[in-house]
Amino acid sequence: MARISFSYLCPASWYFTVPTVSPFLRQRVAFLGLFFIPCLLLLLLIMDLGHRGTSSSRDRQYERYLARVGDLEATNTEDPNLNYGLVVDCGSSGSRIFVYFWPRHNGNPHDLLDIKQMRDRNSQPVVKKIKPGISAMADTPEHASDYLRPLLSFAASHVPVKKHRETPLYILCTAGMRLLPERQQLAILADLVKDLPLEFDFLFSQSQAEVISGKQEGVYAWIGINFVLGRFDHEDESDADASLDSAAGRRRTVGILDMGGASLQIAYEVPTSASVLPPKQEEEAKILLAEFNLGCDVQHTEHVYRVYVTTFLGFGGNFARQRYEELVLNETLNRNRLLGQKTGLSPDNPFLDPCLPVGLTDVVERNSQVLHVRGKGDWATCRAMLSPLLARSNTSQASLNGIYQSPIDFNNSEFYGFSEFFYCTEDVLRIGGRYHGPTFAKAAQDYCGMAWSVLAQRFKNGLFSSHADEHRLKYQCFKSAWMYQVLHEGFHFPYDYPNLQTAQLVYDREVQWTLGAILYKTRFLPLRDLRQGGVRQAHGGWLRLSFVYNHYLFFACTLVVLLAIILYLLRIHRIHRRQTRASAPLDLLWIEQVVPMIGVQVEP
Repeated sequence: MARISFSYLCPASWYFTVPTVSPFLRQRVAFLGLFFIPCLLLLLLIMDLGHRGTSSSRDRQYERYLARVGDLEATNTEDPNLNYGLVVDCGSSGSRIFVYFWPRHNGNPHDLLDIKQMRDRNSQPVVKKIKPGISAMADTPEHASDYLRPLLSFAASHVPVKKHRETPLYILCTAGMRLLPERQQLAILADLVKDLPLEFDFLFSQSQAEVISGKQEGVYAWIGINFVLGRFDHEDESDADASLDSAAGRRRTVGILDMGGASLQIAYEVPTSASVLPPKQEEEAKILLAEFNLGCDVQHTEHVYRVYVTTFLGFGGNFARQRYEELVLNETLNRNRLLGQKTGLSPDNPFLDPCLPVGLTDVVERNSQVLHVRGKGDWATCRAMLSPLLARSNTSQASLNGIYQSPIDFNNSEFYGFSEFFYCTEDVLRIGGRYHGPTFAKAAQDYCGMAWSVLAQRFKNGLFSSHADEHRLKYQCFKSAWMYQVLHEGFHFPYDYPNLQTAQLVYDREVQWTLGAILYKTRFLPLRDLRQGGVRQAHGGWLRLSFVYNHYLFFACTLVVLLAIILYLLRIHRIHRRQTRASAPLDLLWIEQVVPMIGVQVEP
């Protein structure tokens, strides 16, 4: 019987003692072992890398949580690998400076800089505010640099001195400066560009001091929120909890709704394939849409976004209340003149306001005209009275004030509501967070129907949020109805829309539009790090292969191995056929020589 013995410890050194197997076949089998075993080991290595990639993707959410906890710790200014950046927000009522920092870029061209707000030794955000706004320098623009000196001195004391020359400074002016004539705007900016570099060594040029539009401000806010939420991360697309946009092949971004006291803003990503619109609406859409690339190179289109952003002045909570009071005052006085009534002219005969809690008394004064009101607490009637203030048009693609609104895919979208959207749901009603239309409507209606004396007593007993004050209690009924109408009647959100999150903080921190601004302004800086670290990446880049790339390598190597085996088997088959053909004449010769001899032997 044939005997085969081989060593399991060294597959490449298999040896055979098979008397019936030709040396040629043993040689070929040994060659197959020498070729196949390394390929098998390579496949196992790639599968192990893929398994590690899968495990790491499952742990990324936990790692991001740990990173967010680290964001709240004091910034290590002794770390030489940290870079810094400054953004001055010159608003209407005051100016604030924000100090940001980020480590060296990780070398992946698909990733943005990991920018965070700097924190001092007490783990407090490094930010400083001064009053009034920079627009107060309109008549004395030569003192604009003196106005900003306290802010820049504050930042200089926190940023390491050796980093000053490479720390970019951006001075971005908003609403207050927009109201000034262009001549005064340019005079203020010119003084800043001329004088500030004489005193501070920050990286600063003429292009880094500007008056930004409301559209730019909205885009920066959108960028900041989505960056903090991790919606620009492409390495986490295998996470189970990631909201992927199958059409775009990347994570789904979130839209933002922000209602302040005077204005309302909405911003969200729209598909790149624009629908066919009439010429007039197409021109409006171009004005309201912003397309930009957050990638470090224009050739990388993974971070190209197209965002619809609009600001509605006069649609904030407080300003809307003023418009409502003017509407009620004018209609009531006109009705009194036509019908000979005296409604609202004295406390004994007040106007019954459906947008105030039951029994609450108030006085509306406009241009020496006085209207006495008393709360009726009818939330449904209040909503109906607010509809004309939305100023909607009859077109299907128009929202508030008749302005064009890009379509929203409510089946594949997500929004965050800030400021009044959060205050209306949380401060009194205590249902902030995930928004549910019917639940909010029921809670708001119940609140409006309560007697003012009961609400005041609950407030004294501390049953409402610590942020709630008497002003909130007084106008909660109105503001909740206004928010509801704006969301569902103005922006056409379905009443059962499930993907709206009302919030004040994102991961326990307030997100400013200045974060989005510095992300956009510094988007090309990773390209510098990539060029400087090119040699280093050539040796270590394979360690950062993603799970997807490992799959490609796995399948490619598998195909190579299978092809090699097939070619080898074909070669063995051809050799076998040649040997068979070569041995056929020998067999015939053997038969011719042996058969006669047998015949001779068997003769008698």
